[in-house]
Amino acid sequence: MVITIIGMDDHDLAAKIDRITRELDWNLLRTFMIVVQEGGVTKGAARLGLRQPSVSQALKRLEDRVEIRLIDRSPSTFRVTPAGQHLYQECVDIYGTISRAVGVGQTVEDELTGNVTIAAFSTIQSAFFNDVLHTFHKRHPKVCFQIDVMASGEAHQSVLEKRAGLGICQIYEKDPRLNYELFYRHYFGFFCGSTHPLFGKSNLSLKDLRGHSSVTFKTDQLWDALRPVALMRAHHKLDESVTGYTSHLDEALRMILAGLGFGPLPVHFARRYEEKGILWRLPPYEDTLEIDVQFVTNPKARLKRAEQSFIDFVNQKLVEVPQSERTYTSSSQPAEQVERQVFD
Repeated sequence: MVITIIGMDDHDLAAKIDRITRELDWNLLRTFMIVVQEGGVTKGAARLGLRQPSVSQALKRLEDRVEIRLIDRSPSTFRVTPAGQHLYQECVDIYGTISRAVGVGQTVEDELTGNVTIAAFSTIQSAFFNDVLHTFHKRHPKVCFQIDVMASGEAHQSVLEKRAGLGICQIYEKDPRLNYELFYRHYFGFFCGSTHPLFGKSNLSLKDLRGHSSVTFKTDQLWDALRPVALMRAHHKLDESVTGYTSHLDEALRMILAGLGFGPLPVHFARRYEEKGILWRLPPYEDTLEIDVQFVTNPKARLKRAEQSFIDFVNQKLVEVPQSERTYTSSSQPAEQVERQVFD
């Protein structure tokens, strides 16, 4: 925690910081962290199970203790000050470190046990990932996996805040505080369901998609993970009538099959539904919308033995398995056939 105090010599400043640090109540820091995360005192109090006046008093005590204004608040304003933003990040780091330290202390046996928490986005369709889980489980059957499915941005943030030991997600802008390895590469294409006016039509162009409603993922933005998709939609004016958004692959498929509109899907995932005759590939017919899936870790996280072992194992497999075998195109085998090969 860094506290800046103006107008003191180095000795007095060090003494005051030492006193503040020794006397500071962690419960006040936790209350402040949750209020910032919830974006207001009322929501923060609800999450903490406390009354709003109690939370407001706790924030005031914290500000009095550190002698810094942390939040500008009024009936119509809630703004975290620059000092408050810095303190919030320090609180997140402290909380994550303590949580993981407790977990580390619970997994000191010779036989590998414990939990591996993976923050994962919902569109993972990878035989490589299936094989990694399968092989690691055979070697360490007492390790328990917890795979939390969320939007890519949330998975990325979970690793940054040390709430998850590792993440698998699509990322456009990398954070220099994290480590990234290319986990696999896949391609997106546009598809429609059997009730769509373009279903069954061949030799279409992107102009033919104009005027038709569409569905898409929340990350289909120029500044987010599906930037190539967003660029194509914007360039060809395909983003004027969006009737549905989701962060989950199954729900994107559901909306497309239900006829809400055409939409993007990983081409190797969609192939099985094409073969069943319930999805139809729309232009572009080439695999041009390339999206990389990253394996994300935090070098400053204090990992449990099981998590560190799993990360080491994944990194080893990433070296052993060439990228060409971790790249999925429209000509790749349908996922269900690959899964049978992996587990048979």
